[in-house]
Amino acid sequence: MEMSTPLPTVDAEGYLVEPQDWSEVLAEEFARQENIQLTADHWDAIHFMRKFYDEHQVAPDARFVIKHLMDRLGTTARNRLFELFPYGYVKQACRIAGMKRPRAWSTG
Repeated sequence: MEMSTPLPTVDAEGYLVEPQDWSEVLAEEFARQENIQLTADHWDAIHFMRKFYDEHQVAPDARFVIKHLMDRLGTTARNRLFELFPYGYVKQACRIAGMKRPRAWSTG
């Protein structure tokens, strides 16, 4: 998918500098760069992350996303999150959802 507008400003690791610059089109571009085809489960996690960010002005810890996914997926939610974003919650989920890179978290 080609983006018709220039990418918003990202840091050296490819995370948005300003999370309010995020859009679903941008999420699709970031996912393409990570070789991820976004599914309904991806979008469920991403939309939860965006809502959490809008309410708290901070990226949700993975445990909050897992708890959200458990409502629909039950006990498989933890494994499912890591299937959706196999190279790590911070590296892939946070980046695709337009979060700033959480500095205090591990990349795994």
